[in-house]
Amino acid sequence: MPSFPLPSFPYKVNVAKEINALRKYRDSKPELKIADSHSKNLRIATWNIANFGEQLRQPPHLKIIAEIISWFDLIAIQETKENCLHLQEVAKMAGKTYRLIFSDEGGNNERIAFIYKSDKVIVLEEVAELAISPNDYKNIKLKGIDGSFEGFDRSPYMVSFQVNKFAFSLLSVHLYFGDDSKKESIDRRCLEAYCIARWADSRSKSKYAYTTNVLAMGDFNLPKVDGKDKVYSALLARGLELPEHSSKIYSNLNNDKAYDQIAFLPGLKRRIISSGIFPFDNIVFADLFKTKTPEEFRSYVRYYMSDHRPMWMELEV
Repeated sequence: MPSFPLPSFPYKVNVAKEINALRKYRDSKPELKIADSHSKNLRIATWNIANFGEQLRQPPHLKIIAEIISWFDLIAIQETKENCLHLQEVAKMAGKTYRLIFSDEGGNNERIAFIYKSDKVIVLEEVAELAISPNDYKNIKLKGIDGSFEGFDRSPYMVSFQVNKFAFSLLSVHLYFGDDSKKESIDRRCLEAYCIARWADSRSKSKYAYTTNVLAMGDFNLPKVDGKDKVYSALLARGLELPEHSSKIYSNLNNDKAYDQIAFLPGLKRRIISSGIFPFDNIVFADLFKTKTPEEFRSYVRYYMSDHRPMWMELEV
């Protein structure tokens, strides 16, 4: 997406104050609580950080983003731009054991990245962009969807990991958005979502799959978790499921869209301990919230943090 406008007013960020507020808020309600790391759990997350590397975030903002990232063992980041300096800085700020792996830039000059806790999470051999043979495009079709699949606008990025004896592959995605008012944009998004579902189904059934434990996570640009929604139906057409989140909120700042998801196959459901969305925008920059209009406050949060909230899931490993 185009960069958000730079806020027109100054604001001095007190990093220690903001981090303390975030931690207290995280621990204030059971539905917001994120478990501590221990030997038998894995805390994964996905976060679209708006135009990361393009919007002019300052070190205080990067430290606040890094604080949230440090609550997880493994986090997929979407919308990182070709300039990945901020991404690299945040990975260092998250803690000395955190490491980074990312793709080349694709559509909209975006990379997809994973930040992981290297003393807990091991990177395995299979690392790849999701490749679909052009000869296979004709098989990616859905009833009621016009047009044809012509490849991804932003290639999904897959990395295989292991924690304890649990080996798995994470596919991080940022599906096509286009124009919500145009059927051709929705149809293209549906075909991309179905392609993800088809890939997950095929990996779970192939004797040659590197691992049959697969999760697809990221920004699916999914309007609603609703059987009547075409994108939702396409994503779940081949057996993928979505968790019921304890936080009962949406992943976008306007709190009205279910864009971000962590999708899994039924075999992994028994491993899920908890899941949720963390609404950092409810607590950060409280002084600014008191002195500016709601739109001015949101403009600051969108620019220096993100217009998406992180979504997380805790697994037993």
